[in-house]
Amino acid sequence: MATITAALVKELREETGVGMMECKKALVQTDGDKAAAIRILRERGVAVAAKRAARTAKEGVIASCISGDGQSGTMVEVNCETDFVAKNEGFQAFVRELLADARGAAEGTIGEAAKAKVEQKIAEIGENIVARRNVTLSVQGTGAIVSYIHMGGKFGVLAEIGCGKEETKAAAEFKELATDLALQITAAAPLCVTRDQVPAELVENEKAIYAKQVENKPAQIIEKIVNGKLDKYFSGVCLVEQEYVKENSKKVSDVIAEVSKKLGDEIRVRRFVRWQLGA
Repeated sequence: MATITAALVKELREETGVGMMECKKALVQTDGDKAAAIRILRERGVAVAAKRAARTAKEGVIASCISGDGQSGTMVEVNCETDFVAKNEGFQAFVRELLADARGAAEGTIGEAAKAKVEQKIAEIGENIVARRNVTLSVQGTGAIVSYIHMGGKFGVLAEIGCGKEETKAAAEFKELATDLALQITAAAPLCVTRDQVPAELVENEKAIYAKQVENKPAQIIEKIVNGKLDKYFSGVCLVEQEYVKENSKKVSDVIAEVSKKLGDEIRVRRFVRWQLGA
């Protein structure tokens, strides 16, 4: 039997919001398997979160840049040991240099490509630095790439907003909507754009948990409750089904439809990347 340490219990408590004793019981029951323990807590209806709570594990900066024509965008994450260094102008200038290097580079290759520069910077400031990740998005069809960086580089988003007509992407309403959608993704942390993009295994896992929560009810009632809970789940993880953060009486899909109608075009979010520093 695995040893259930106080640190493991504390970690589970922080991720679920459940009391220490309940967390310990779940860990004992699962022989220290934290993922299985979270599932048990959710089945009992006592876990606050449906997914692991995001926590900042490292300091550093997420930065992005968009090409002048708005047709491509690049984002990088560069980590350091302390917030003091992360806020230093010298470090931030270094991040901007790596961001320029990352434009056009293959996804995830910045760490190896910048190795020599990173080692030189480490020697200069006396603190460990990691060029952790990079991504570039380019427009597929007609549209624009938009970015949003929040809390001084703690969160970063790149998104591709598509449209049907060339003149649409130049419209002020389109540009404002694109920025607002990037803000929405940053604030509400969706997993995907639409419910058909949610991995089947995640959906089946949610259904199994919801069914377990009401297993003593009649079958037809169980199905109705499970479907209702699934709709609520989708409204949290699917961008277009989320409440619009700037006006929560509307869904994101409503706002997109309004601007689409005004511009006489079909606007949609094709894809996005959302990072949290250290996550």
